[in-house]
Amino acid sequence: MVKHIFFDLDGTLTDPKPGIVGSIRYALDKLGITEQPDDLDWCIGPPLQESFAKLVPDTDPDEAIALYRERFSDVGLYENRVFDGTQEMLHIVKDCGGELYVATSKPHIFAKRILDHFGLSHFFSHIFGAEMDGTRSNKAELLAYALEKSGADPHSSLMIGDRKHDIVGAHANGIASAGVLWGYGSRCELQEAGAQCILSNVRHLGMLARRGAISAE
Repeated sequence: MVKHIFFDLDGTLTDPKPGIVGSIRYALDKLGITEQPDDLDWCIGPPLQESFAKLVPDTDPDEAIALYRERFSDVGLYENRVFDGTQEMLHIVKDCGGELYVATSKPHIFAKRILDHFGLSHFFSHIFGAEMDGTRSNKAELLAYALEKSGADPHSSLMIGDRKHDIVGAHANGIASAGVLWGYGSRCELQEAGAQCILSNVRHLGMLARRGAISAE
């Protein structure tokens, strides 16, 4: 049975689109990029290094990220909202007796500020995230680190996220995975990545917990 549940942050617990997209456009503007894609939703979830490498391949990603953080660290961080039903769902899942964690490619110092701001931090035993220099922004590396530090057994662990990176990272560590459809990954993306379960809405996860499909016993 599941005893350790790792939640992605962006697109799973909160909707960060205005802050992330606004901060990416700020960085592109600073770099003099006048022709920008209309749709930047695909940048929500993957590590920033990966996104900027595609957006501005002739620019050092670290330079672009530094410009991004000029806006994100003070403004974009809070241009965010908790998905409807998330608080109730976390209460239900935690009441099942398991240990809850956050595992995000976002720097952990930003993740903690966001979770503190929205009153969600108390649900989680630990918030695992990347370092500011990009260390552990790869979800497979992050989850390996999280398993080591938490002492969680991968065979009794579950990773919940909205993008393929969450699913692939889970599989790389022998962790079961559940994809969610209220974020920014499609059903096709999650299925192709190998998600063992697809959740259609936040309340679906709470219902599964109540029925014992997610249990620490």
